[in-house]
Amino acid sequence: MPAIDSRARLETAASAARTSAGAGLFVRQMLTIAAKDLRSELRTKEALNASLAFSLVILVLFSFAFDPSSDQFLEYSGGLLWLVFSFAGALALNRSFAREIQNDCLDALVASPAPTSALFLGKALANFALLLAVEFLALPVYGIFFNVQWTRQFWPLVLVILLGTWSLTVIGTTFSALTVNLRLRELMLPTLVYPLMVPALLSAMTLTTDLIGGVPLAENMIWLRVLVAFNIVFTALAVVLIDIVLVE
Repeated sequence: MPAIDSRARLETAASAARTSAGAGLFVRQMLTIAAKDLRSELRTKEALNASLAFSLVILVLFSFAFDPSSDQFLEYSGGLLWLVFSFAGALALNRSFAREIQNDCLDALVASPAPTSALFLGKALANFALLLAVEFLALPVYGIFFNVQWTRQFWPLVLVILLGTWSLTVIGTTFSALTVNLRLRELMLPTLVYPLMVPALLSAMTLTTDLIGGVPLAENMIWLRVLVAFNIVFTALAVVLIDIVLVE
């Protein structure tokens, strides 16, 4: 009996070691793909420049269209900000898989030893970092042009931006892979992404509006839960279905 127990413990330890090694390899593959995408983007700056320029132009135009000094402005201040983020995000996310078309790079990535889930999550992380850079560069401009004290509840607002941006990133990266071979992918991507983003955008807009207006985050936990649940569900679905999207 002691020999059997010892053998069972060794097998359990070996299984745990293999699982840990597999998880470590998966994370390294994911981070390698994310680093590759970020280096590629920093060389060209195509998506970054386009998204940032679009955000700034839209914010300037909106500043002429709306009166920031009116009492009603606080009612839609968060919605205006997330409209800018979502439209600018579509420009950046469209390039996620499109840049891999040249020289059959996408086929090489799919045929590599890295699983498609690591490929997807790596690209999602790179897109997430890119969108956050655009958003945090646009936030001071938003504060200046609309006279909004967005730093009043800075860390709760950062949390909402992180969650909302990840929602946009997961949905956008998935449909970027789905539409990569379409001729009108620039038009199809927003058409497919925005209807699915309604729950996340509604939550992010409501939370952002209330935070800018001085309402504590604790009073809107239901919207925060919706945003977290959206991220969990759609991230899991994307990881499970990405193999069908890319391989089939």
